[in-house]
Amino acid sequence: MAVTGVSIFPASLSPVIRRDFTPLVGKFSKSKHSISFRRLAVSTEQTPTPTPTTTATPTPTQTTTTRRLSEKSEELGEAEVAASVDEVEQNGRVWREYFERSKELISRSDGGPPRWFTPLECGPPLKNSPLLLFLPGILSVGLGLIKNHCRIGKIFETWCLHIPVMDRTPFTDLVKQVEKTIRLENNRSPNRPIYLVGESFGGCLALAVAASNPDIDLVLILANPTTSISRSQLQPLMTLLEFIPNQLPFSPPNMLSLMTGQPLRMAIESVVKGLPLQETVGQLSQDLDAISSYLSVLADILPRETLHWKLQMLKSGSAVSNSRLHAVKAQTLILSSGRDQLLPSQEEGERLCHVLPKCEIRKFNNSGHFLLLEDGIDFVTIIKGASFYRRGKYLDYVSDYMLPTPTEFKKAAEDNKIMGAVPVSASNLFKLLSSKSHVLLYPGGVREATHRKGEEYKLMWPEQSEFVRMAARFGAKIIPFGAVGEDDISEIPFLKDQIEKLTNAAVNLRTDATGEVANQDLHFPGILPKFPGRFYYYFGKPIETEGLKQELKDRDKAHELYLQVKSEVGRCLAYLKEKRENDPYRNLLSRLIYQATHSFTSEIPTFKL
Repeated sequence: MAVTGVSIFPASLSPVIRRDFTPLVGKFSKSKHSISFRRLAVSTEQTPTPTPTTTATPTPTQTTTTRRLSEKSEELGEAEVAASVDEVEQNGRVWREYFERSKELISRSDGGPPRWFTPLECGPPLKNSPLLLFLPGILSVGLGLIKNHCRIGKIFETWCLHIPVMDRTPFTDLVKQVEKTIRLENNRSPNRPIYLVGESFGGCLALAVAASNPDIDLVLILANPTTSISRSQLQPLMTLLEFIPNQLPFSPPNMLSLMTGQPLRMAIESVVKGLPLQETVGQLSQDLDAISSYLSVLADILPRETLHWKLQMLKSGSAVSNSRLHAVKAQTLILSSGRDQLLPSQEEGERLCHVLPKCEIRKFNNSGHFLLLEDGIDFVTIIKGASFYRRGKYLDYVSDYMLPTPTEFKKAAEDNKIMGAVPVSASNLFKLLSSKSHVLLYPGGVREATHRKGEEYKLMWPEQSEFVRMAARFGAKIIPFGAVGEDDISEIPFLKDQIEKLTNAAVNLRTDATGEVANQDLHFPGILPKFPGRFYYYFGKPIETEGLKQELKDRDKAHELYLQVKSEVGRCLAYLKEKRENDPYRNLLSRLIYQATHSFTSEIPTFKL
């Protein structure tokens, strides 16, 4: 796509990123050789608002890991190898912590009715943060977000549902209990959304609640919901349990393998990243040995009579939620795993996405059923990338935006808006400039970026000159710029059917625009690669607007300045197109020859300015 536009900088700031990066720090400490986790505490009383307590916080468990960096560290660097080692170990750490806290919860549980609790790591959240209710899966402990508690607690008021092992509350009564909670909270804060995060069985619960409460602003995030239980591999287990005598011992070790992921895949990926095989396998063996020691905890969580009850709950929950899908009006995000050994989750995700009116799907092809506990899955990053985080009735692209963490910054190439892209509108531009943000503006938008054949570097700006008057209101500098080179990289053919399909499914980024710029045709799937050329960038002379606020209230004068900016952008493009014709290294072959005769790390020269 051609890159043309303007940069708008507040007069009081230099043209650098304004906001500072502040990593989200959770309530755990990490040293070079040890990791200490703080425990969670729960309220064992059923109250509308859960209150964390620290009266029964055990001594944190410490794990000490010493390792020898291989010769590969010389190639990758110590930091990169250490990061890969941490990734290998993370899955085991999460499950150790999950079972330790589960053991604590069930040992303190009185077997009474389901209740809400808030983990100690969660909070205090940002001002006016939405409420997040986590609805657990078949294990029903309520710790399915344990690896995300710290980050979630910064942006949500977080409550987790805990269902005691011996509790036998029917599905319909669980629905009523959650309904009671959301109605109370909606009355208390009617202008903030309530998030229902349903994992597995909790997804059915969330759908049933949403179907009965279409008047409440709910946001559903469903991770591998069990609405497809009739097509599940659990069906034979349900039948088998009917015939196993009560006197025979029964334990669910296969559940553990489903939960802990795929060790072989982890080992292979680690070797590819440069970790020694012996070290990788050794670490995985330690992790799996440690996790296996918690089989007794798993047996305590799911004794046979409880497992039988919950499998029946899965059937009833699936039946009820499927029968009410037509009534669900809530905004919904479905997270589907490609390697779910319990359910056909991706197939089911597609089905639900077609049935539910305001539904989007994110696929995780290499993940299993317990998606939210897997390494590499960051719940907050997912909802930010999907533009699913909001504090009010509608998404505010400016005030609801959160800076990416360093980890998210490294993954910025992923296809989302996590880096802060917002639709072009007068209100968004006002909010950005009033918050002293720097603005990178593409007036031509999607229409210009996905131009048709023969329209390369043609400016297709809107007729309105509002961004000039807005810049003058805040005394901002306007810096015209241009970039050429995309026509040396690819060609966009006209594929009408595919274009119409994509255009209808896409978000309209120019809702208030008229004219050619409002014609948002998407062409991306039809890109034909070319022999690679070069990209050229040129920034024009800054245009000052400070002191012009009163003068530019005259629309004719504002439009005159607007045309000056557009003309300057066109001049930047014309200059680059002319100069690249004299660039001896525009062709890939000439650049390769230059690097072969100099060095492959040498900077290839270009034309003189």
